[in-house]
Amino acid sequence: IVWQTPANPDYIFRDGRNVKPYYFEFISHVKNRWAGKTIVDLFAEEFKGRPYDYYVSAVKCGRIQVDEEMVPVSYTVKSSQKISHFLHRHEPPVMAWDVSILQKEPDVLTVCKPPSVPVHPCGQYRKNTVVGILQAEHDLAPLFPVHRLDRLVSGLLILARNASKADLFRQQIEAGKVIKRYIARVNGVFPEGEQVVDVNINYNASAGRSTAEKGKAACTKFTRISTNGTHSIVLCEPITGRTHQIRVHLQYTGYPIANDMLYLCFSIDPMCTNCPNLAPKG
Repeated sequence: IVWQTPANPDYIFRDGRNVKPYYFEFISHVKNRWAGKTIVDLFAEEFKGRPYDYYVSAVKCGRIQVDEEMVPVSYTVKSSQKISHFLHRHEPPVMAWDVSILQKEPDVLTVCKPPSVPVHPCGQYRKNTVVGILQAEHDLAPLFPVHRLDRLVSGLLILARNASKADLFRQQIEAGKVIKRYIARVNGVFPEGEQVVDVNINYNASAGRSTAEKGKAACTKFTRISTNGTHSIVLCEPITGRTHQIRVHLQYTGYPIANDMLYLCFSIDPMCTNCPNLAPKG
């Protein structure tokens, strides 16, 4: 997908950071495996977020075009053709916190990512992202994210300012020369000493969440920093990098992140499938 139209500073701050609705053109090119399908069947099979009838209507009225021309619903696409999908976007609001710039260097930008803001364009978000906000409010573009934080997570975010620096970071990460550390506030009195959780993680894309079950190998080290008897501050060091790994592993141990509504289990129930190891604690 090629992201068209610059992210102009058209934010409204009311009950969070809102983006004025705007028109947007999604652009893709026909892959070899798409060739030979009708334009409607292609969208219905590859982009299942909307019903079949929507794509029929979109083709008929020109919201979906091929090589910048309207086509009939029976049109068969060919390899490498340009497909445009025009939409009126309504992005969900995010928290109104600023994206604070901590260090600005010729090749690297370091910022503090606020919670609720995605790092880069994805799903329903484009302008309400770290990259979009930095472009709109600080004229910083292009930016190349070299690592991600979950949308709901806040923390230190490092972005490369050119492709060569991004590739250098990639090589360092792949070689294991970069260590990530996170701080989490969890429910309960987390045990003392280093706790290692080596439990597979399975990510369900349709549900948007992960579970601790058969899946990809995942390992996280946890160390309690402090506790007040109700909550604990825990140092989290992921050895692998699976989707939602830290959140799921903390839930698995019975000490979920205190304000994580996706993985937080309030009830102490041995039959709770979300918290397999959760048990009453004295």
